[in-house]
Amino acid sequence: MTDREHLSRRAVLQTVAGTGVASVAGCSALESESDDAASTVEGDRAAELAQRFAPTLYFDRAEPWFPTDPRPYTSEQDGETVVNGFDAFDGYHERMTDGEPPAPTVFYHVVEYEQSPLAVVQFWFYSAFDQFTTNFHWHDWEVLHVFVDTETDDPQLYVASSHSRKVPNNEFLDPDPEMVPRILSELGSHSSALSVNDARDRFTRLPEGDRFADITNSAVETIEDLAEIPVAYGLPRDEGSRLPYLVPEYEGAPLYEHERLPSVSREDLVPERLTLRSFDSLSAPPTDLPTRETGLVFQHTDRGEADPDIEYDLVSSSELEHIADFTGPQLSFEFAVPQFAEDAVAGHITTTGAPWDQPRYDNPAADISEPNHRAALAERYDAIGAPAEIRTVVASLSEAVSNDDAPENEGLTTEDTAVESVALLESDPEAVPTFAGLAVVQDVPAGEHRFTVNGAGVAPHSESVSVPETGDAEGPTRAGVDGEVPLVARENATRLEVDPSGADSDLTDLAVEDDFAGRLYDAPLSEPDAVYVHGGGAYTTEVRDRDDEIGAFRVNPDPAADVAARIEQPRTGKASLASFLVDIAAETRQAVLDEMDDDDNNDDSPGNGGGSENAIQGLERALAAVVEAARRATERAEAGDRGNADKQLQTVADRLQRVAARIEDASDDLSDPLSNAARRRLEQADRRAGQAQAADKL
Repeated sequence: MTDREHLSRRAVLQTVAGTGVASVAGCSALESESDDAASTVEGDRAAELAQRFAPTLYFDRAEPWFPTDPRPYTSEQDGETVVNGFDAFDGYHERMTDGEPPAPTVFYHVVEYEQSPLAVVQFWFYSAFDQFTTNFHWHDWEVLHVFVDTETDDPQLYVASSHSRKVPNNEFLDPDPEMVPRILSELGSHSSALSVNDARDRFTRLPEGDRFADITNSAVETIEDLAEIPVAYGLPRDEGSRLPYLVPEYEGAPLYEHERLPSVSREDLVPERLTLRSFDSLSAPPTDLPTRETGLVFQHTDRGEADPDIEYDLVSSSELEHIADFTGPQLSFEFAVPQFAEDAVAGHITTTGAPWDQPRYDNPAADISEPNHRAALAERYDAIGAPAEIRTVVASLSEAVSNDDAPENEGLTTEDTAVESVALLESDPEAVPTFAGLAVVQDVPAGEHRFTVNGAGVAPHSESVSVPETGDAEGPTRAGVDGEVPLVARENATRLEVDPSGADSDLTDLAVEDDFAGRLYDAPLSEPDAVYVHGGGAYTTEVRDRDDEIGAFRVNPDPAADVAARIEQPRTGKASLASFLVDIAAETRQAVLDEMDDDDNNDDSPGNGGGSENAIQGLERALAAVVEAARRATERAEAGDRGNADKQLQTVADRLQRVAARIEDASDDLSDPLSNAARRRLEQADRRAGQAQAADKL
């Protein structure tokens, strides 16, 4: 079994069938309720709670930045105490000696909800820098919330912070009271995965035999292939995913070359074997990126259990609250966005700040990202409000590849992607990384958005999505086609460009179908748009207008061309659909003629002689008859002759039935790929002929 196979989306469905772990993520019909106020717990009581739940931390073997104390790097700015990014980044590496991280420290903060036995112990981890695949930034604060009932002394819920509030946190309801919480820190980003079962140093998303999963997050039931995968970020490299990192740059140069970072070299960042200079520097997704290996283990100095690599100090965060801000010049991450004439580049910036300025510092329940967990706490404690409906956009990513059952360069299939990507709603400054090939963006405002996906070695994908006011009451908003977004390796990608400004009606939607892979793109269309498609596909491009009239166009890209087609005057109605029927029938007829010519030059081929040759010739003639009838239907529709256009379309429909019979007669003598393609094109032609007959518009 390969690293990736054990988390294949379809394999997941088989693994968890019947386990009963899934429900609809983010789905709640309950109205939003506010949480009661919480007050800070101080002194010995806070310290005792913190010591009891102080987590053990597991880091990647390649991790450069461990939890430390930011106070040595403070300075005064405009009368306030701040931590400057340059000072912390350089100072941390200056203090690093023989691989020993300086001042290993975890900060704690304890609050309790008023008139409630529910308290929360927060463990805050500060790192001097964040280098990841979605972005990079100065300073990094991660947190583990331990919700505990002070009457029973039992923990109720663990919430380990993921990349941002837009990405579902890793959460576990009702953990074992006797088990010390464990955190698996993601390389570079320090996103915190949970480890609560016997596999101490690896993340387990799903039950495995007698071993339970490390999260109790629910699933997305509205996407078939993901109906049992718990929606939480997890730890992708621990689950067999390939995750490329980017080299941080500032003002066009690698950050480590900056004059204010004399103690930082290239060797102090995430290793080169895991990094890229940019996503578009590769022609195909990388296949040689290593997965996660456990490195240093951190444990609280008073834990007194197994011998750790590093012991950390536990310090109250109140000793940091005099720091007003964590500063540094903004670092950006760029997204390519497909557009009609030339791809645009969208800037994406992340910022950081002090934990004590964040709502979750005083109200940790604000950080619960799983509505079912919030609902469970709300049922137990009056202090916690019932969950609100969450507006979520989801998509399952796949990769479009050549189909062995199709003629060469004339058909695709899709398969699980082995490399994680990055998704961005362009209305939001925070990009989100995918996990298990799943993109999830939470807390999305209602309205129209542009959903863009970038990945190493793949062409960018971008589409419009409409998020309703009702949130997830009807399920999350699915991007792509029924929630699937097929990506294309750059080496195979070509642009399909559609300009609705030259249309003869007000176009509203654009879809692209491959003969073998089916519908690959389906999204609103209001302005010139570009879709990257695989050069080895055979496509039907569909447009729809405000009157629900349909147009279709045949696209057979040259695999070596940068542009597959440019449709500048897309039409809808009978003429458009009839013209499409001409093209697809003529294309199939030519393929049959080419195979007949090949057979004539090959005495050993099955198509030579007798009934076999007659069957193939009969198919060719039936297709020629369709071409002729469809051409006449096009001419009649363009001339405004509805009656005769419809008569010719009926003739097309009748002749397509003859084509179906001729395909069966000739199937034993045609090559398998051509026989397969002819059947699929016939299905497409039948559907478009019916749409043409039903069209009101000529």
